[in-house]
Amino acid sequence: MASDSGALTPETARILKDALALTDPEGESYARTMSSLFAPTLKETPAEAELASHKLMIRAGLIRKLAGGIYTYLPCMLRSMRKLERIVRRALNSRGAQELLMPAVQPLELWKESGRDRKYGPELLRLKDRHNREFAIGPTHEEVITDIVRREIRSFRDLPLNLYQIQTKFRDEVRPRFGLMRGREFVMKDGYSFDTDSEAADVSYRAMFDAYTEIFSRCGLSFSAVEADSGAIGGSYSHEFMVIADSGENTLVYCPACGYAANQEKAELEGYAVDGGGEEEFRKVSTPDQRHVPELAKFLGVPESRIIKSMLFALEGGGPVMVLIPGDREVNPVKLENLLAGGVPRLATPEETLELCGMPPGFVTPVGAKVRIVADRAVSLMLSGVVGAGEEGWHYTGAKPGRDFRVDGYFDLALAVAGDPCPRCGKRLSVRKGIEVGHVFKLGTKYSEAMGARVALADGTEAPIFMGCYGIGMGRTVAASIEQSHDKDGIVWPMPLAPYEVSLLPLQTQNPEVMGKAAALLYELAKLGVETVMDDRDERPGMKFKDADLLGLPLRATVSEKSLAGGGCELRERATGKVSLLPFGTAAATIREMRDKALEFRTPAPPA
Repeated sequence: MASDSGALTPETARILKDALALTDPEGESYARTMSSLFAPTLKETPAEAELASHKLMIRAGLIRKLAGGIYTYLPCMLRSMRKLERIVRRALNSRGAQELLMPAVQPLELWKESGRDRKYGPELLRLKDRHNREFAIGPTHEEVITDIVRREIRSFRDLPLNLYQIQTKFRDEVRPRFGLMRGREFVMKDGYSFDTDSEAADVSYRAMFDAYTEIFSRCGLSFSAVEADSGAIGGSYSHEFMVIADSGENTLVYCPACGYAANQEKAELEGYAVDGGGEEEFRKVSTPDQRHVPELAKFLGVPESRIIKSMLFALEGGGPVMVLIPGDREVNPVKLENLLAGGVPRLATPEETLELCGMPPGFVTPVGAKVRIVADRAVSLMLSGVVGAGEEGWHYTGAKPGRDFRVDGYFDLALAVAGDPCPRCGKRLSVRKGIEVGHVFKLGTKYSEAMGARVALADGTEAPIFMGCYGIGMGRTVAASIEQSHDKDGIVWPMPLAPYEVSLLPLQTQNPEVMGKAAALLYELAKLGVETVMDDRDERPGMKFKDADLLGLPLRATVSEKSLAGGGCELRERATGKVSLLPFGTAAATIREMRDKALEFRTPAPPA
């Protein structure tokens, strides 16, 4: 599309046309004018957006909401996604993985084979066709890929095998929020490895771990790989790749001394400081209206850690379970769910607490309780704890587990916090926030056993295939890069993911010389393969600068009457604010050199 400026000479118009016609091998244009770019920007922050990335992606014209958790990717967003796809394919293909594409609609019978139709619950979007056959919109593809492999792979000679796809998924989140961070429809790269035994599966797992490290490094992200719980996917172990960001939903626990790192829900606790007191008389005391730990501790004059919280959990498909934990700690829901295998624990409501054990909330007691009781390991150290007395306004003090009440088992059930001892070296743990962008799982034989995917081995016997699976949230990764790198004025793109690399701003569009120099620079940049957007709109300079900062391309080249007088264009680096004057004769080459340097692959140091 031609410039909307009326100051183009025939020669300038020709140069501009030639620049816009230059494309990469895939047919993508290297050059674009702002007047033709479909990137509808907004001045005001949208009311529904909470995270900075969500706000900026809407304001910069990257995405538009269609329904709750469902977004349209506009051209600039799609360009960034395509760049991420190329990075992903490069890392995976170089390690022998092969790309395929599986259907989004899956027969529900496959999910029944694996048993995950119950595990996923309402997040699995189910539907029926005109013949009343049951299907699901795929949130992931373990069942489908296992079905393919069990039909086609017969011998150990066909393994190892590594297959992946980049495809749209759907998970019916109960509370979609934060834009692309927690949507219902999303684009995911999901991959799967197949091996003859556990040792070979470890090799495949390591190769994909290394590939993910390369992918996120090439994206220019600050990230950390942490031990994680395998959740609904299952498997023996897994790692999450977390982009470090203060707004992240996940808490990372790490040890600066030895490098141990884990998601907070996975972090192990070998022991932590607790004030258990000395043995005292077990007695019942009046505690009117003291339902909460801080108030109760103050009322009794004891540390919060000596209060033993007694919480009743309802277990789907089973009876209630009472969980005991020091008052200054929180129960780790993932550890509890893993302990109570076969059911999903849910904190009982006040009404359920009364119905199930006849005790008022806030005064629940393990003393004489006729339900299963499990406790965090630290509770075993209590010599004079405080527990509810099972009736309104009363507690027991001097309570000692094993003597005054029964505990059926002690387990690691607490969430790790800063200052806890590292399970590897014993030094103090630290915490930080992160956004999960990738997850790798060693599945073992979970799906192959359930679905009969077996191979003939060299000794003539048959065995189930050992599997791994590997996912990357594509839109989430792009959003996380914005969450990690932005300022008050807008996005600050890392060069590898930027939709374009340079904003070219001719400020006086009615000046033929300004437009001529800008068009010539656009052509030279495009000829060198530098992706550039020229703001040819007849707008005030302030508006152009604001939109350039909002979209946040890594480099901004300004051509103005002032820069012409200096013999060049003004170049500003978005991330640092550094400004320099580049002579027109060498400007394009200098900009390409800066671009190429920013795209160099460097394995980053671990984030501090």
